[in-house]
Amino acid sequence: MIPVGKVNKTMSNVWQQEVLAEIKPGGRVSDGDIVRQVRRAVLMQRLPPGTRLPEVTLGEVFGVSRSVVRKALTRLASEHVVDQRPNQVARVRAPDVDETRETFAARRLVEGEVAALTAGTLDKRILLQIEDRSNREREAFLANDEAARIEHSLAIHHLLAEHSPNRVLGAMLTDLILRTSIVIALYKRQGLASCYLEGDHPRLLEHLTKGDGAGARGDIERHLDSLQELLDLGPRDSSIDLKAILGGSA
Repeated sequence: MIPVGKVNKTMSNVWQQEVLAEIKPGGRVSDGDIVRQVRRAVLMQRLPPGTRLPEVTLGEVFGVSRSVVRKALTRLASEHVVDQRPNQVARVRAPDVDETRETFAARRLVEGEVAALTAGTLDKRILLQIEDRSNREREAFLANDEAARIEHSLAIHHLLAEHSPNRVLGAMLTDLILRTSIVIALYKRQGLASCYLEGDHPRLLEHLTKGDGAGARGDIERHLDSLQELLDLGPRDSSIDLKAILGGSA
């Protein structure tokens, strides 16, 4: 694991500019708005693990008081998105190697079961949404738009979680999707431009459409196995390469 204390970074100027562009002039920002923005930035790998989230800076970005920021950070901590420790600045979580392996193992079990239960139960509208996201993911990959590719890929898995016949498993999957995104941002092999896996989502869609639960489960397990193989879980001494993760200057 990268020693968090050796990673000296804060929120990227690029992300701050994007956030400010979305906030309507004169609009009132709630702690829920902050939670959604930070969560999305972590999912899109715009805020890498270990990123410092100072209350003052967040307050300036969103134009709110520190009390509102504290509420947001408390909620993000409860979702395992950030780490909060007494008298320290909150940081985006940076799970260690053991937790990374455990996260993938848990997601294989949960999402495999969700996929098996969901196969054959989705109406045409949801299947078309999955197909559309799969097509757009491939288009984004070919266009070298990694942020858009991640967004479309995550949307597919969130659709599974949202429409799971077992709502408890669906909620667990939603949590594990976020945790997996964090560890991928942390442990993605240096120089790897994308974690795109050609054909994985179209095959999953085929099994979901046919009602092949065993096939859908197998698709998910192979998909997550392949993703984990793209990670570097060996000893690491260097700091996170922000430019590689953010796709621009920090």
